[in-house]
Amino acid sequence: MSGKDNSKKGNFIVQAGILAAAGIISRIIGLLYRSPLNAIIGELGMGYYQAAFGFYTIVLLISSYSIPSAISKVIAAKLAVKEYRNAHRIFLCALGYILVVGGAASLFLFFGAGLFVEEAAVPVLRTFAPTIFIYGILGVLRGYFQAHKSMAQTSVSQILEQIINAAVSVGAAYLLIDGFMGTMEVPADKEGQVARATYGAIGSALGTGAGVFAGLLLMLGIYALNRRLIHNRIDHDRHMEQDSYGAILKNITMVVTPFILSTAVYNLSGAVNNGIYTKILPEIKNLDSVERYTNWGIFTGQSLTVSNIPIAFATAMASAIIPSVAQLVAARDAQGARDKIGLAVKSTMVISIPSAVGLLVLAKPVIYFLFPRPDEVVSLAAKLLMMLSVSVVFYALSTLNGSILQGLGKVNTPIFNAGIALVIQTAVALALLFYTDLDLYSMAIANTLYSGIMCLLNQISVRNAVGYRQEMVKTFLIPLVSSGFMGAAAWAVYEGMLMLTASMRISLIPAVLVGVCVYFAMMIIMRGLSEQELKGFPKGHLLVKAAKKCRLMR
Repeated sequence: MSGKDNSKKGNFIVQAGILAAAGIISRIIGLLYRSPLNAIIGELGMGYYQAAFGFYTIVLLISSYSIPSAISKVIAAKLAVKEYRNAHRIFLCALGYILVVGGAASLFLFFGAGLFVEEAAVPVLRTFAPTIFIYGILGVLRGYFQAHKSMAQTSVSQILEQIINAAVSVGAAYLLIDGFMGTMEVPADKEGQVARATYGAIGSALGTGAGVFAGLLLMLGIYALNRRLIHNRIDHDRHMEQDSYGAILKNITMVVTPFILSTAVYNLSGAVNNGIYTKILPEIKNLDSVERYTNWGIFTGQSLTVSNIPIAFATAMASAIIPSVAQLVAARDAQGARDKIGLAVKSTMVISIPSAVGLLVLAKPVIYFLFPRPDEVVSLAAKLLMMLSVSVVFYALSTLNGSILQGLGKVNTPIFNAGIALVIQTAVALALLFYTDLDLYSMAIANTLYSGIMCLLNQISVRNAVGYRQEMVKTFLIPLVSSGFMGAAAWAVYEGMLMLTASMRISLIPAVLVGVCVYFAMMIIMRGLSEQELKGFPKGHLLVKAAKKCRLMR
């Protein structure tokens, strides 16, 4: 393989790594502010927020969320043949498209909020509505830069978005509760508890909108700084054929629609489970609504939130691979596409497998470290997280393979696969909830089952689509064995430190550090990662230097 090919491979992983790092940093910020936010608005407030957020997410997915990936694919195809003028016309047409679609979606969510959530959560859902319109414009700008294989702009905007989100969410929640309730104390009566929780959830929803707006302002500033360079490339474009806006709009619609359907169906399980647990189950079994929303706040606000952190790497890898695979397919480079897919899958597994094992082994201290609530709440959230840990691997691989299929032009396949998985998981969730006493554990089982079915079906579809077979030993077996040693070491250190300090928080930090070092060492010793692959990761040269200094690598 040529040095040029290696350079391209390294650049691909670096760009994905940049986006992954931003995603992980963003999620860490999200976790850090969730603790004080949870302390302010309580589990009931988190339940109202998460219920509204679930339906906001579905409308966002249908209208705007897939725009960056879809637009990056369409524009990347034009940039591959240096049609800069047509690429920019696609960008402008996409802005017009999203102004209409995003505006309509925002109005629908605002006026139709009562159709999705109960009365107490309606103002929360309405607070989310304008964010959909803003996010659509932000998504077009992110997709434009991603098509140029430049992930830095998206990464910086994501981090800024989360910082503003965190600050405004906590601040607004506190001010709204204190301002309208006159005190931060939790009322003794149920009506007062509901009102307090609603004000807190509205404040958190305001933070989401403020963060997206800040990200949009940053991306507009970056575009303005690059405007002269963009138009200079357009002026020197020698391609005479110019695509009409009608043809572009048709192309965008044809590409965006499958992306939207795939992403919406893929994420619909959360909204379906939300509706089953918070609306259908209480009505049929005559259960207390406040208790249902409190439990839902624990499951989605703590356990599910933590399990989603490692998936950021797969999401970033998916965003990076779509334009790359699309270009290779357009150039009819089947082997290049297979190599790119194999590298992406391996990189994702190297991160997600140890993450899953770490969450399984250290579930309780991780939950307590992030959400220092009463012991019964922490124990419940920790058990749910342990059940969700394996879904980290399933979701990571299914997310990546879904995007690979889209990059290969098989845009309808992920929709079909997601539909099958959704039907099965919904049937299982209903059966477990109505015929067993598993309660929240039913949701964890259904979530894991859904991710597992999606993972299997998408993996089979990718293999059939491109004649691709993943290398197994270095991609799955070695990371799994290394993670086993890591988990054992981390657990031993944690238990030892806990006996000495009697503090879960203090004991967790050395356990994580030792676990990371053991995993890194075992991967090198078992030759799960080569020097070239290590260098492909962000700051990879430092990892190589550390490995050589410890005599793990020559």
